[in-house]
Amino acid sequence: MVGTPQRRVAVFGAGYIGLVTGVCLAEFGHRVVFRDIDPEKIRILRSGEVPIYEPGLSEMMVRNKERLTFTLDLREALDGAEIAYVCVDTPPSASGDADLSRVWAVVKSLEGAAHLRAVVVKSTVPVGTGTRVRAVLDAAGLAHVGYASNPEFTAEGTAVNDFLHPDRVVVGASDEATARLISDLHEGVDGPVVMMDVRSAEMVKLASNALLATKISFINEIATLCEKTGADVEEVAHAVGLDHRLGRHFLRPGIGWGGSCFPKDSEALRQLANNTGYHLQLLSAVIEVNNLQKRRAIQRLKDELGTLVGARVALLGLTFKPGTDDMREAPSTVLATRLLAEGAEVRCWDPMARTAEAEPWTSTSRHATPESAVDGADAAIVVTEWPQLKEVDWAQAAWAMRRPVFYDGRNLLDPAGMRALGFTYISVGRP
Repeated sequence: MVGTPQRRVAVFGAGYIGLVTGVCLAEFGHRVVFRDIDPEKIRILRSGEVPIYEPGLSEMMVRNKERLTFTLDLREALDGAEIAYVCVDTPPSASGDADLSRVWAVVKSLEGAAHLRAVVVKSTVPVGTGTRVRAVLDAAGLAHVGYASNPEFTAEGTAVNDFLHPDRVVVGASDEATARLISDLHEGVDGPVVMMDVRSAEMVKLASNALLATKISFINEIATLCEKTGADVEEVAHAVGLDHRLGRHFLRPGIGWGGSCFPKDSEALRQLANNTGYHLQLLSAVIEVNNLQKRRAIQRLKDELGTLVGARVALLGLTFKPGTDDMREAPSTVLATRLLAEGAEVRCWDPMARTAEAEPWTSTSRHATPESAVDGADAAIVVTEWPQLKEVDWAQAAWAMRRPVFYDGRNLLDPAGMRALGFTYISVGRP
């Protein structure tokens, strides 16, 4: 970018967040070195391929290949680097707290990198982590190196666009020079940079995801009430969303939320509160509603079929949302394991889910098309709202099913139209 000094950035962690962050920074003219401990991932990246499915990322990598380096070697990653980005996973531990072992491994590996100007944590961490990182850096002789929290707000499937055109870029730093350095690094981003203290920046990420999860669980509660009163949740959500104070986003009823952020971050925020002696009652209810939503779907099928023992059930969609191959905390995993526990035979279809992650369930078969998955089935469940499902010849599918029971867990299809084709059609919150 004209007027922007070219920086050398070391990105630790070449997963969803690390890759998108680093490649987008390269798009702005910076030189980026990715360091990951997975040899296979580095091999794939060096070959010019992308180990994840994220629209637009592959093309951007090709466009900026001269500014991108991928390595397993710590010294190569840090050689000449001005800024080190920590983009590693922070999965939930046995206690429900975030497991920061990967973060600490990266931070401790920076000892001796006196040439660094700043260390930036983009991984989602508990509030107060920055204070601990600062202490470790100081003890390692890196007191002169700035520290910043720069949480990510990208959604899988739209991550590249979300990085380039964000609602905001949050930079939490304890000193103005570091805040300005990280802000300047994002020159070219089409969105405002919001500067604050480190602890507030750490809280912003957790609070944002908790609020989005709350909206989804809330509309699912309303959907259940609509089913009992005869109201239509789609009409209700549309009218509610027209209120500019509320907005229409995340007012989509369904089987529930999943993915790498909402479940983990909601639980991490709840545990953070518990560790301070405070119980987040609202967030606890939000998590409970989401957990029950998947089990409600199984119960409704059971009520319709009479028994699930020996029933053939097709899961249409496996990933936690369309536009990604990510299976982390996907509702399909709960649905499949519950169906198997009830004695059902589970079939599945998904256009993107990686086979190794999509079939951990004994006696589950994967099909190449939705039509094949529902052929001879007693019931089908829309789990992920892939657009391909709108193109299926559902009249033929109804004829091919053993019992045409259809649970639309994402309210993707038209109820009247599906019933006219002969389906026993069930959806979420619609009469």
